[in-house]
Amino acid sequence: MANSRVNPDLLKQILTLRYSPTTKSKIPKLSWKDFTQKPQNNSIEFIEKTIENNIKKNVQNKASISLSGGIDSTLVLHFLKKARPDASIKAILVRFEQSNDETKTASRIAEKFDVDYDVLYIKNYLLELPRAISIVKLPLWDLHWYYVAKNATKFSKVIVSGDGGDELFGGYTFRYEKFLSLVGKKTSTQQKIQAYLECHQRDWVPDQEKIFDSKAKFSWNEIYALFKPYFRNSLNPMLQVFLADFNGKLRHNFSIVSDTINSHFKLTTVAPLLSPELIRYATHIPLDLKYTKKSNLGKLLLRQILAKEKIENLISKKKQGFSVDTKNLWRLHAKKICDYYLSDARIVQDKWINSDWINMYVHRKDLDQRHVNKLLGLLALEIWYRIFITKEMKANTLLDF
Repeated sequence: MANSRVNPDLLKQILTLRYSPTTKSKIPKLSWKDFTQKPQNNSIEFIEKTIENNIKKNVQNKASISLSGGIDSTLVLHFLKKARPDASIKAILVRFEQSNDETKTASRIAEKFDVDYDVLYIKNYLLELPRAISIVKLPLWDLHWYYVAKNATKFSKVIVSGDGGDELFGGYTFRYEKFLSLVGKKTSTQQKIQAYLECHQRDWVPDQEKIFDSKAKFSWNEIYALFKPYFRNSLNPMLQVFLADFNGKLRHNFSIVSDTINSHFKLTTVAPLLSPELIRYATHIPLDLKYTKKSNLGKLLLRQILAKEKIENLISKKKQGFSVDTKNLWRLHAKKICDYYLSDARIVQDKWINSDWINMYVHRKDLDQRHVNKLLGLLALEIWYRIFITKEMKANTLLDF
């Protein structure tokens, strides 16, 4: 009976892509026609005005903002101060144990704009994973937003973010460069899909098909089919990437996670870069105003705004975002947690996941990041399974080993 409530497609997609297109998103799905170039005034003034008006409409006297030190959150903070100069603002900075520390940059930005800030130090990233999974109701492990939103409730009922900047304005330059090196004028639709997935190596492993047991019936062709609408059209290959990014992780991971968690904590979500007006405008911006292959630089229009306001020197030079070092997380906490839960996994007993794959990697001393991430994905699936399917785990269980 329990197994009948498991959606095999969702399980396979999340463990391969870290999201599933079967989940419902508030952000509308776009077609390739939405990314075609059309006559419009491609100026930074429209972007500035749209962001500022969105903030005036949705923020009044008090707000929290997730501040990473990158282009998007810095830009949004600038317009938050400009639109609501008298509002009380609290910036939330996140620091993970033994991971790249972005709070130094973010704190300087907060001080520049004269806003208070809290540094949220997360020691064991997985500690409250059961609670976070119980909220989003999906088998996901990368749920740092749970900690951000939980902290934000101490200050305000409104939380502002720079979500959408990467997908709408071309921020994933570390992937674009690799994708362009893998495709050419005669590259087929199938080859472009494979190249796109090759640029997301942190989401899957070379022996991906061996993770699943008989009930899952994993097939790469099923995964490829999901991307055909994005790469089988007349768009420039880079615009096809933007289309896939928008309809993929943005719609079915980032937005769903933040909206669901914010709603749980009774927070109003304000994401000015994802307003309907800006989505309609940004998707038609010419490629050369988003990304330049020559210098592998993205978000060109947003950078122009930062330069105009003389704040471009504040941001991080290298894109990071909120990111935990999963290899250190594995060494410090995750290995013991995974060993405990996956050694007697219900997802194995019920023939969804192959125990041989788990046993091959869970005890390795020098595990690479891709396999660490995949084991974290299996841990999240097991936690989700025990909460929603076998119902033997409580949401308030702490993964403290």
